Formats: sequence, C-alpha cells, structure tokens
Amino acid sequence: MRNSLLLTAALGAAWTLATPQTAEACGGVFCDGGLPNSMPVNQDGENVLFVLDQNEVEVHIQISIDPNTNAQKFAWLIPIAQIPEFEVGSQPLFDALLNSSVPTYQVQQTFEVCGEDGISGGITTNATGTGAPGDSAGGSTSGDDSDGGEDPVLFKTTAGAFEIVVLQDKQIGPIKDWLVNNDYQWIDGSETVLQQYLDEGQVIVALKLAAGSDGGDVHPIVLRYPSNENCFPLRLTRFASIENMDIRVFVLGDKRAAPTNYRHVLVNPLKIDWLSFATNYKEVITKAVDDLEADGLAFVTEFAGASSVVQPFAFNFYSTSWNEAAFIGIPPEQVVQVLNEQGLTQCFDPEFCFYNHPLVESLLNDFLPVPDGLTAEEFYWNLPAYVDQIDAMAWGDGSAFAQALDSRIIAPGEHAQELIDTYPYLTRMYTVISPNEMIADPIFHINPDLPDVASFRSATEYNLCDGNSVVTLPDEREIFVPNGGPWPEFIGEMWWAEEVQQVALKGKPMHLVNNTAAINKKIEEWNLAHGWPRFPDAPTTSASDTDTDGSGSSGGPDSATGGGQNDSSGCGCRSDGTPGAGMLALVGLGLLAQRRRRTRG
Repeated sequence: MRNSLLLTAALGAAWTLATPQTAEACGGVFCDGGLPNSMPVNQDGENVLFVLDQNEVEVHIQISIDPNTNAQKFAWLIPIAQIPEFEVGSQPLFDALLNSSVPTYQVQQTFEVCGEDGISGGITTNATGTGAPGDSAGGSTSGDDSDGGEDPVLFKTTAGAFEIVVLQDKQIGPIKDWLVNNDYQWIDGSETVLQQYLDEGQVIVALKLAAGSDGGDVHPIVLRYPSNENCFPLRLTRFASIENMDIRVFVLGDKRAAPTNYRHVLVNPLKIDWLSFATNYKEVITKAVDDLEADGLAFVTEFAGASSVVQPFAFNFYSTSWNEAAFIGIPPEQVVQVLNEQGLTQCFDPEFCFYNHPLVESLLNDFLPVPDGLTAEEFYWNLPAYVDQIDAMAWGDGSAFAQALDSRIIAPGEHAQELIDTYPYLTRMYTVISPNEMIADPIFHINPDLPDVASFRSATEYNLCDGNSVVTLPDEREIFVPNGGPWPEFIGEMWWAEEVQQVALKGKPMHLVNNTAAINKKIEEWNLAHGWPRFPDAPTTSASDTDTDGSGSSGGPDSATGGGQNDSSGCGCRSDGTPGAGMLALVGLGLLAQRRRRTRG
C-alpha cells in the first residue's frame, strides 16, 4: 500500500459565510461526553485542501468550532501511514478558496419588442446568485482490548494551539486505554474501524486544544508527508457524522484533479431552478450522486481552472507589511498602534475595532488581556490611557507575542501565498454524504486531459409579449417557461444526473451513464407542447455529448468523474485493489437576490 493520509479530523463548514450551528455529532472526532447534542465541532460540513506534488502530499484541514460549546472538550483522530510534519494552517486561505470558486448563477433578461416585427436583443437586467451559501467510514474485525503492553505513544509535538500525539500498536486496546486515561472521549463502536486502520499499517494521530486555548485560538492544521497518493477518510467519520453532510475537496496542482475511486457526475440542468438562481442546488446534487451507477458515491466538480482566481489580498491571508520583529522590546501600550500600521487591525474608534485576521484578537487576549470593566474596543483603541492596567507579566518583552504572531499568522499566510503562486491549477469538488454511505475513503488524482469548469453560469431569459418566456441555458438549450415562471416541473423527466463518469489517470472520462438524448427529447416534447418554437422546423435544442463541464451538457457545475466498484471492506485508499466508491454533493445554494420581472400591461 502506498502512503495515504486518512483525514478523519473534524473539518468544519466555512465560518465566514454561514453562522455556526450546534453540530449534531462530531464526525470523525471524539468529543467529551455529557452533552451529546452539543458537540464543539461544527460538523455541518468538511473542507480539505490537498496540494499534490510528484512525491509529496500536503493537506490542509479546516476546523470550525461551535461557539456555544466548550472547545476544550474534543479531540481529532487521524489515521495515517507515517508520522507527518505538522504546521499551523491559514483560515483566510480557506476563505479565499471558498469565496473565489463558489458556483454562481446569473439570469440575464431580454424582452421581445411588442407590437412590432422583430425582437429586441438588449439586456435590461442581470440577476445573480451564488451556488454555495455555506462558503463561507466500513470495517473488519475489531481488535482485542489491551492486556498491558508497551506505551503506544510514538511522538508528541505542538502546532499553534494544538497538542499532537502519534499512537501506534497492533491492537486498538492500548490506544483506547491511553486516550481514555488522557481525557479523550471514546466513541463506542469505533474500535472496528480503528482496528482496520491499524491492520493496514496506519498510526493514529490525536489532536486537541492545548491547555489555556479556546475556540478563538482554533486554526486549520497542515500535515505534510512523502507520497504520490492522497486519501480523504470517511470510514471513521461515519460514527459521529450528520445526515447529508457537505464535503468540499480543493486540490492545488499543475492540472485538474478528479476522484480516483469515486464516480463523477454531471447534473441534469432541467433539475436546477434557474429562475431562483439554483436555490435547490444541494437537493439536485444530493439526488444526482444517488442516481443509477453513481449510487450515492460520487463527486461533482464546482470549479476547475487557474489558481489565480484566488485573490490573496482580497482575503488578507498575507501581507509583506507583517513583521513580528517589530513587537520585540516595544512597550505594550504601542502594540495596537503597530498592528494598525501593519494592517492587521483597524482600531481607530472606542466602539469599533476590526481584526484583519481571525487569530489577531485571540493573540491580543492572550498577551494583552482586557482588564475588568472595559470592553476590548475601549482598551485596545487607547492602550496608553490604561497603561497602569496592562498585565506586564502577560506581555513580557514582546518576544512570546512575536513568536506566536509569526507561527500562527505570518508564516501560514506566507506559505498560503507561496502555494497560490507555485501551483497554477485549482480544482474544487463537492458532495453530500450520510453516515451509511461512508464505506470507502476517496482518493484523488491529476488528469491532464480534463477540461476547465467555470464557476460562473449564465442563462438568458427571453420575455415574450404574451407573458411567457424562454430560458436559454449556458449549453444553448432552450426551455419554454409558461407565464414567465416558476421553473417548470417536467412530468416524466426522472434523471437527476445527465452523465455519470469514471475518470482514469489520463484521457477523457468513461461514460457509465449518458442521459443527454433522453433529456433532449423531453425538452423538445415540452417546448412543442407549449408552441415553441414558433416555427417548429427550427432546431431549438443544442446540447452535446461531450465531456464539457459547467457550460457543456450538464448546464451545471460538474465535470469529469471517477469511480469504481464498491469495496466496503479493507482500506478505501488502496492503490492495488478494487476501487471503492463514495459520494459527494454540492453545498445548498442560497438565494442572494430576488428575481425581478417586468410588469406587463
């Protein structure tokens, strides 16, 4: 077996675009008991970034904490083939990835010139909505309990706010005992899958917040290890996951990435509600990946193209003005002034203080705690006025603050900038998956022959004088819409996926299912039944059977896919066995703008 990282960490939903909700469970995370319905990890979704190089894999894991829970009471378990390097990750990098590549739907309005011959082709309105408002595991036999044995601890370290330990044993018993004895909550029933990972030669990485840290200190974690294969673990996640959990996988590399052992799906554009900017997007993707041959184990591609779409300065994940050395030896009352000068804060008002990085406030709280009776805004805005209340012991000479600033903000941001500059191609894939479907760990690979997938999808609505309209999809197929809306339901049209594909290491995807001809026939029947086109001999539907994504036959955000037969036993990350399968479904789309229509007299 090749080295493969099994990401069973709690990968939180994007906190910038969605208000965290209390998670129903901890998906792959072992949480403190006592409040089973109030777990600290926001497990509404998981976001992971893979950086694929020839002989090395780097993975960034986003973690979001529910602010209504105790962040101290949880831990992450990550099975992995060997001890990796650990670093602090960049939350602003995830913000930039999510926002820069989010699927966006636009409907342009054109109007027929009434009472005259001819048609006006002028666009009078552009309305746009984003496709993803959140932008923000199967087993073998269980191991026996420990009967003593050696200490399972292989390695201990820290990375930012996290304490990290690597555990190894032939049986899960000693590892379970160590975790329980060191205040890690154990999830009953997880022994089977954890023993399977041990049988496959994996070690277990356990992470938790260091003493004194809280939810404000949480940051992504980076793991780096030598390998030519990557893997996203779902088998362990199943024990504490929620139904229909969103999973987004980002890949930086030299070309487009695709799932190796999962199917890939192109959605049926007739199922997307274009007139409401795809507010039913998550429902469509969820059902598309459950279609025939996808079987709940598939991904869609939301974006594939130049990584330059990510704009570092727009999301403040790095600036050359940041300099930790400037804080060493300065009086503590000058700290916020220097932070303002470096652009890390904007504290110019006693009622408002803006932090340009999510970890700045927590660092200030650690090294310049706010005195009782003052708000943070009052204190940090005018530190010289409260110099006699500053905790001189907490600040020291500023060197500890400088070190924390560098390790948690500056170095991760500089590395994030380096990644975007070094790797020219970004792929964003998505699925929705439930615990019963987490039977195999998806693997991803680079295929240099796959086309780009645009995140921006624009349709045109041609408003007719009689109150009806015709919507032309990005692939040029025309859909007659009675009375100008709502989006029609096509009776007898049952296909959620237009194509289900399997993607090899090279070449075009293999079509396992292609419903294009049937969909085109349904469109033709629908249009003719409503008197469109006005000249029936004129062709109105032009979709291809090609592999184009986004603007191709799918009319949606997906593209070439990978897949294989299910293998619910053994490691889903095997490179030498029958590929497993998995499921990926897109984030629920929010209606960001109300669609306006011209009132016809």
